[in-house]
Amino acid sequence: MDEAESLNKAIHEEVTLSPYDASWPALFTQERDRLLTLFPGEFLAIEHIGSTAVPGLLAKPIIDIMTGVDSMARADKLMEPLCQAKYATSMEFNASLTDRRWLMRWADGRRTHHLHLMLYGSQEWERRLAFRNLLCADTRLAQAYEANKQLWATEFRSDREAYTAAKSDFIGKALKSTV
Repeated sequence: MDEAESLNKAIHEEVTLSPYDASWPALFTQERDRLLTLFPGEFLAIEHIGSTAVPGLLAKPIIDIMTGVDSMARADKLMEPLCQAKYATSMEFNASLTDRRWLMRWADGRRTHHLHLMLYGSQEWERRLAFRNLLCADTRLAQAYEANKQLWATEFRSDREAYTAAKSDFIGKALKSTV
């Protein structure tokens, strides 16, 4: 399988969930350190987000990384260097985003990391951290989220966008209930 075939396979892979893997935090740390070495001074913060950041939670085995930048112009300037550093992206998809930029790393035809470049301290930055922290602190909420994710992964196995939309609704409700 060549690089183009592998990337295409990663983009179109089905939604599959895996039991929590204790190596996920170390995989985040390894990639965070690699990014800090390759791009010194470019990021105001780098956070492990998503389900792989919540101990014990079932997840798609993709490490979600949120990097804080001081402007979207800086995020845009980092896109090409990040692609040279083993990330890939869809420029068409990123053109539809106003508050972040998205890239992925992949190996053997599957996604391994998602990288979200976001304005540090923005409402969306704080929202993503708040949900991660809420799941880490509230076992019942984490269990409810996991049960729903299993249902959505079955229902939307071949539709990543619908799966993500279903999660977004749950996240919004969970965050509103804590306000």
